[in-house]
Amino acid sequence: MLPTALAIDRPESVDRVVRRLAGADETLVRRFQAVRSFSRGIRVSEYHLTNACNIRCQGCWFFTFGYDRRTKDQTDLAELRAFVARERARHVNTALLIGGEPTLVPERIRAFVEQMPNVTISTNGLRALPRDGFERVCVAITLFGGGPLDDELRAIRPNGRPFTGLFDTALANYRNDPRVIFFYAITPRGLAHIQGTVRRIRDNGNRVTFNYYSEYHTDDPLRGGHEERLLDEALRVSDLFPGTVVSHPYYVRALVTGRTPFGTFGYDVCPSISWDHPAHAARRANGNPSLPLFNTYGADLQTIHFCCTSGHCDRCRDSQAMQTWLLVSVRQFLHSKETLETWVELAERYWSQFVWSPFAPAA
Repeated sequence: MLPTALAIDRPESVDRVVRRLAGADETLVRRFQAVRSFSRGIRVSEYHLTNACNIRCQGCWFFTFGYDRRTKDQTDLAELRAFVARERARHVNTALLIGGEPTLVPERIRAFVEQMPNVTISTNGLRALPRDGFERVCVAITLFGGGPLDDELRAIRPNGRPFTGLFDTALANYRNDPRVIFFYAITPRGLAHIQGTVRRIRDNGNRVTFNYYSEYHTDDPLRGGHEERLLDEALRVSDLFPGTVVSHPYYVRALVTGRTPFGTFGYDVCPSISWDHPAHAARRANGNPSLPLFNTYGADLQTIHFCCTSGHCDRCRDSQAMQTWLLVSVRQFLHSKETLETWVELAERYWSQFVWSPFAPAA
């Protein structure tokens, strides 16, 4: 999901185009070169660290499609460390740890931190990841709908019992924590909550990027004219809280609509497919970029899943896959100085999410 931007491009030809478009703007050239240099050094894979989770969110693809039953957890820490060492030998240096809920198994997170320079966890926020020993771990906290809608959609125990205050708990656990980025899945049902939710994140000393909420096995909630209203509100709130909302307007439009001026998001262009999964031979040969070496591993650390999310591509609007698509599509932005600047801003904002990135704001 984390893009290796420009990995498939010939640097010389791109450099020539960039210099021509930038003209005398040497600052823009240096910004492009800096974000390209960092991006090209990233090699990422995704790891289901555990099948266990302490809540059952509505719309969670992991449980909706039975990923928790496909593999068994690798609980042997020595085996886990040996696996991470093999991943490093495979030249992977960036780990995205998902679940289930990674904070339930901090010792497994530590096994990655010991060997991987760049680690991100995806968490529901109910448990705090300690700071000691995890200072450079990016903590991506999920949030659905905003306001009371978040509890309705996420605050559900594994036994089905609802509770309240999940967002409040996440805020308390991670107040003024520079590692944190909230992944806020916006939805038309929560239009009235977007501004207030982002304000609370700002006041808590955190930042936010927008995701997109849609339950699987239901009609697309953006049908019926709601798409434009959701987009307008997301852009309006982004303008109100420019230091808090990381999402670039270009990305927000692509996220909500699923489209860009150069194409529509879907399997044929999604780069976040597992490199070693046999189903992708034709996709990898179609000429569209994919992430080199990227795999998604099940909790047994052996099973390679189809892609970074559910494998149900017809409804997927995963935020990280969408961001990756935009960044590896750099050639689609090399038409004018303005479009070049848009891509540079997209890349800088994307990498600013991660505390381990040089583009993260100073603590």
